[in-house]
Amino acid sequence: MADRDHVPDESRSHRIGIDEAVLCADKRIENLDRIIKDAKSANRRLLLTRLSEEKFAALADIHREQIDYEAVSRTGWLGDATPETDQTPQVAVVTAGTSDVPVAREAVRTLEFNGVACKEVYDVGVAGLWRLMDRVEELARYPVLIAAAGMDAALPSVLGGLVPGLIIAVPTSVGYGVAAGGLTALNTLLASCAPGITVVNIDNGYGAACAALRSLRGRNPS
Repeated sequence: MADRDHVPDESRSHRIGIDEAVLCADKRIENLDRIIKDAKSANRRLLLTRLSEEKFAALADIHREQIDYEAVSRTGWLGDATPETDQTPQVAVVTAGTSDVPVAREAVRTLEFNGVACKEVYDVGVAGLWRLMDRVEELARYPVLIAAAGMDAALPSVLGGLVPGLIIAVPTSVGYGVAAGGLTALNTLLASCAPGITVVNIDNGYGAACAALRSLRGRNPS
């Protein structure tokens, strides 16, 4: 079956303040090359997500040369990131463990592409609770926190009882056996007793970043 043509959402940034992103995971290389070529012709920026190293390497040379690519997060930027209007980080991106970093970096790269600075705090999960407690006063200063955690996903709930900012929880697929590819983490977070936690889908760092952007843009409309 042939790929359907990609129809760009040219007014998305004007409607909601978030530029278009292209999910690359299930797209064929020729489709991605066409999407990138069309975006370049129209002088449009693109955020490319779930762009594996293999797919990035298979893109046309001229496209690879113009994409800011990061393998850890599997993200690429076509065009420049939005200049940060405020160099002070507004979002803290926190992980339970280093295995959660790829999901966190997807969130970080999405925020940076949209001109929002963030603070990265990694490996402060409940298995080493003292590491989190050493950073609580710092984390309490951020209006928005994105917390990525797998296994039992306890970190966002603990944060929910310690800091006042909006907490956007990202269950990750990290874990053995009954972790079930992140389903246990997702269910744990949906059942959290910490009030007001927002939960996105498994491994969805991009979605968490967009939720943070909506919160910040609603707080400070342009």
